Amino acid sequence: MLSGKNILLGITGGIAAYKTTFLVRLLIKAGANVKVILTDSASSFVSPLTLATLSKNPVVSSFVANDEAGTSWNNHVEMGLWADLMIIAPATANTLSKMAYGSCDNLLMATYLSAKCPVFFAPAMDLDMYKHPSTQTSFDKLLSFGNLMIPVGSGELASGLHGEGRMAEPEDIVAFIKQFLHNGLPLEGKKVLITAGPTYEAIDPVRFIGNHSSGKMGFELAKAAANSGATVILISGPTHLHLEHDHIKLVKVTSAEEMYTAVHHYYGAVDIAIGAAAVADYKPKTVAVQKIKKNDAEFQIELVKTKDILYSLGQEKKHQFLVGFALETENEVENASKKLKKKNLDLIVLNSLNDTGAGFGKSTNKITIIDKNLDIKTFELKTKADVALDIINEIILKINV
Repeated sequence: MLSGKNILLGITGGIAAYKTTFLVRLLIKAGANVKVILTDSASSFVSPLTLATLSKNPVVSSFVANDEAGTSWNNHVEMGLWADLMIIAPATANTLSKMAYGSCDNLLMATYLSAKCPVFFAPAMDLDMYKHPSTQTSFDKLLSFGNLMIPVGSGELASGLHGEGRMAEPEDIVAFIKQFLHNGLPLEGKKVLITAGPTYEAIDPVRFIGNHSSGKMGFELAKAAANSGATVILISGPTHLHLEHDHIKLVKVTSAEEMYTAVHHYYGAVDIAIGAAAVADYKPKTVAVQKIKKNDAEFQIELVKTKDILYSLGQEKKHQFLVGFALETENEVENASKKLKKKNLDLIVLNSLNDTGAGFGKSTNKITIIDKNLDIKTFELKTKADVALDIINEIILKINV
């Protein structure tokens, strides 16, 4: 949800400033780009060097920067326009008053007044200050401007009093922002089931029949769907890929039979299902209990068909929007269209092994999307992340028609 976001963090002079080191780490871990503005008093509570190291960006605190190259200007307008999100934490009573009434006496305030992005503020002050009518007025004004207030915590305060005024914990700040970003997304409230990767069909305890699928396409689809607001169940065969996302549940399987069982366990409750896995078409009829010894010059394995997962989903389909993939080498559109109709799909994504840069194990893909009306849309060669976004956007377009 925060991956690739440009986040400007303004830190003001309160004891809660020490928590911002943890906040920066969480934002960086989530994939955000972070820049920090310190007020003069904030640098008494937290080290600019620590924040610069954690954020991987220089920390600024004044309009004028003096360095080896001479005197330069920290451009507040440029920083305000750079940010996708701005967080002011801790937001002291003094800073909140300045924000509410436009008092522009430092770099942070000038940047705040220049920002075009959503601005979050996390108040931090003692109980009586928090309850004071002037502070409450500042809250009301800032909320009326469209700023977003991250609720304070309650507990022991720096003064020794107990009550409201504690700055929200870094984890709670990140969760609050993620929830804000999630609200109103096109797939908000939708459940999406995605299959990914290969399946391995055992021959004996150490050998198997498999394919070269890396799972990249399915994993990118899961991220694109989750970043569009969906709750995602990703059922993956064996792969080296890893994924951390608040809205993705990863279910690991090995064989086609295990994937079939897992898919049908979740299918009834989802709104969208995408079959991106390269499921084995055949499996050994019998599996040796012990490792098969290398004796004869020739060795034969009798194979039987696996269950067709996508076909079974098409047969059971009620309210679900069902998407399949077709990997073809000849008569691509004709064969993909037949698969679309046979398996009762709403969309099919065609890959051709004749296209350079497409197929298993690649970081790129080139697709053609065919819908149930046999309307065809062709896309250029792109990274799999961009291809996944194209597919998810096409699904959003179709379900909203």
